[in-house]
Amino acid sequence: MELPPMGLGTMGIGDPEAITSALDAGYRHLDTAQIYDNEAVVGEGLSRSDVDRGDVFLATKVWATNLAPEDVLESTRASLDRLGVESVDLLYVHRPIEAYDPATTLPAFDELVDRGLTEHVGVSNFTREELARAREVLDTPVFAHQVEYHPYFQTPDLLADSRAHDEWVVAYSPLAGGRVFGDPVLADIADNHDVTPAQVALAWLRAKEGVVPIPKAGSREHQVGNLAAADLSLTDAECDRIDELDRGEELFPE
Repeated sequence: MELPPMGLGTMGIGDPEAITSALDAGYRHLDTAQIYDNEAVVGEGLSRSDVDRGDVFLATKVWATNLAPEDVLESTRASLDRLGVESVDLLYVHRPIEAYDPATTLPAFDELVDRGLTEHVGVSNFTREELARAREVLDTPVFAHQVEYHPYFQTPDLLADSRAHDEWVVAYSPLAGGRVFGDPVLADIADNHDVTPAQVALAWLRAKEGVVPIPKAGSREHQVGNLAAADLSLTDAECDRIDELDRGEELFPE
């Protein structure tokens, strides 16, 4: 199953109806995590939807305190129970900190693939060096690297590295926690296309090969608006203007 070009970030979503609404609107990629404490919410929203489970790319992440090998398996089974599914499509190492040890953590993820509990393995918030080590240890190819990526925090070196290894880059916080709405450059480009600054930011990310944004959206209006960014094509000059907004402003540093 290919990674759908737009996902729903669910951090902070506590209402199953928001998940059902997103699926009904057309989303086919749901992203959650153990640390979000809402896997049961995501699972309930998925179960309420008329969309078949097989048509939804479902991803979750193992939190840093659960990365000892025995905890990887136990906590993943607990995640699946909360989600109400037999397996996920993608399971991430959420952050390479605390209990993370590539030599012991990553073989446990390979075991989860062998057991059919996840189809793909991903990593999140890794450096290039940490990614290189993960590729060495894993038998399963790294499917995706999830990183913070928005106009004010860009990591083109990580993007180029993942492209070179045929890995997706999944961009979380693509709207910079709402900061894009007040940006004059994005507003100017948005006015030229009669769209919103959020749609401009998402279209800019989608224009980058191999990048899949996962904006959070709890309301149907924002869900539909974000999906509409797929119909927006920016010029190279407009993309260059947004590239120049990078100021190293990371919202979620380690």
